[in-house]
Amino acid sequence: MASSRPSSSRAPRRGVWELPTRLGLCALGVTLSLLALHVEVAKERDSTYSAWCDFSASVSCSKVFSSRWGRGFGLVAPLFGQSSLLNQPNSVFGVIFYSLQVLLGISHQSRAGDLVLLGTSLVSVAGSFYLAFILFGVLHDFCIICVSTYAINFLLTAVNVARMWNGSARKAAHKRD
Repeated sequence: MASSRPSSSRAPRRGVWELPTRLGLCALGVTLSLLALHVEVAKERDSTYSAWCDFSASVSCSKVFSSRWGRGFGLVAPLFGQSSLLNQPNSVFGVIFYSLQVLLGISHQSRAGDLVLLGTSLVSVAGSFYLAFILFGVLHDFCIICVSTYAINFLLTAVNVARMWNGSARKAAHKRD
């Protein structure tokens, strides 16, 4: 016996968890990015400034943010110069990234939007690996803000993979109908 429900109601829909999870992660990411920016600016103004996240010589977020890798990922200045518009604190790129994740995440779901979400989150994970290598391997430091943003980036990537998978499942179910 055929179902009396419309065929689109049988298609999987975006998980009810996705939007609140995305909003929570991105709000936390923006907050941490703004905290990082505050620490960096305060350290630039006063070299004796000690942030709440500076616990010791080897556990210091201000040391990380004021290093050459704290701006333009340590790549922009050597390529384009210290005064390049692109040589911004990494936290500025974080605010842009998390804002983009929110804006695209709440917009109408499309394959192109989903690909941008997933692509940018994969770039953020690659950046997290790069910056983690710098943090631990080069600076020999631990930064609670940095590590927290790495975790957020991994979690956002998982959210975006689930979104892509749910979109693919929805299209497959729609084709069967």
